[in-house]
Amino acid sequence: MNVRRRLIPVTALTGVAALTLAATSACSTSTTAGGTGKFDVVASFYPMAFLAEQIGGKYVHVTSLTQPGQEPHDLEISARQTAQLQESDAVLYLKNLQPSVDEAVAQSEVGTKIDAASLTTLETHGNEVGGHAAAHDSQGEEPGGKDPHIWLDPVRYAAVAKGVGRAFEKADPKHADAYRANTDALVKKLDDLDARFASGLRNTEGKVFVTTHAAFGYLAERYGLTEEAINGLDPESEPSAARVRDLETMAKADGVTTVFYETLVSDKTARTIAQDANLRTDVLDPIEGITSKSRGKDYFAVQEANLGALQTALGAK
Repeated sequence: MNVRRRLIPVTALTGVAALTLAATSACSTSTTAGGTGKFDVVASFYPMAFLAEQIGGKYVHVTSLTQPGQEPHDLEISARQTAQLQESDAVLYLKNLQPSVDEAVAQSEVGTKIDAASLTTLETHGNEVGGHAAAHDSQGEEPGGKDPHIWLDPVRYAAVAKGVGRAFEKADPKHADAYRANTDALVKKLDDLDARFASGLRNTEGKVFVTTHAAFGYLAERYGLTEEAINGLDPESEPSAARVRDLETMAKADGVTTVFYETLVSDKTARTIAQDANLRTDVLDPIEGITSKSRGKDYFAVQEANLGALQTALGAK
């Protein structure tokens, strides 16, 4: 299923200024591709740009199509950005997350096209994900689709990193040794993060958490939790009145303490439900972009903050 909202075809767009993503590593994330003297990679949004930077290091120049603070599902790719694809050596994207990017990639003649979704397995998720039967939900699980949020599971993200590393080695063999070493180092950090999540969430009073949209299904499944989402895979859809009543009933029955919201989408619905059900609110960041509101400067720092927030909400022992 394509997760899309307010998207228009590439051919309907006019040129606008390219978007800027601040660098989060020694490799510069910029708005221009081609002619840099490095291996030029266009990344669709932050989790892809982060992989390219970490794996490419000093030999790669990374351009992101999604600016900091922009909800990536909403990206409307510009004509100038489409041209950047043509000038790049590689594009790293996540198919079915940003349809305008998918269309631009399909039409481009980039030599190396890396679809992160092809480097791991995707599952179908709806509102309720995990080991908890939605016994308190009179509507049952709402229809879902192929969940693109693979980067929130460190194990799946590591699998993607390995595939990206192999693609870089093949496309730029001159620096293959460096890409291989950088990939190994990144995978080791992701393995360590997985171990911290597994240990930190193993013994908790509760196993159910409520979020604004179903971004954390893979994470929930990985660590034996259940995500109950106010919305489905679309973070800005409006929940039905019946869905809200079911969530409030479930929260009371399962001892839920917190309604999580995210930094790039309005927290209005989360705060309304939390107030009605006498619950707290807190941030659980899907890490779709790093901004001044993020609880950390990069993927790993924000994931550590997410772990802490879950431990507090679930009553880690």
